[in-house]
Order: sequence, then C-alpha cells, then structure tokens
Amino acid sequence: MSARKPFALRLDPALHAEIEAMAARDLRSVNAEIEFLLRESLAIRGVKVASVPAPRRGRPPKEV
Repeated sequence: MSARKPFALRLDPALHAEIEAMAARDLRSVNAEIEFLLRESLAIRGVKVASVPAPRRGRPPKEV
C-alpha cells in the first residue's frame, strides 16, 4: 500500500500544460513534477519536509 495521500487537484488547463511540459523535459510524471515543485517551493521558504524513502526497484535478492 502506498504511503502517499491521494487527493483531487483542479488546475487551470494552461498551468497543467506547462507543468506537463516541464515534467516531460525532466523525465518525470506530472504528479512527480508537482511534488518536486511543491518541495522546492517549501525549501525556499525554509520549511523542511521529511521525504519518504523511495521503494526499492529491480529484482529481489536471491534467497540462499
């Protein structure tokens, strides 16, 4: 189960298009780009947010 909180977000279509273009340039999903921008903005304001560790990717280790 995901540790992230899902919620609906309404955006102006022009704003969404710009975020989508930025996400494509950064090889991120729109959701990941929005999260990146929010964290960046909070950091500029001096707010520290604990990051959730990323899930491990790839093949699980072989059992001995």
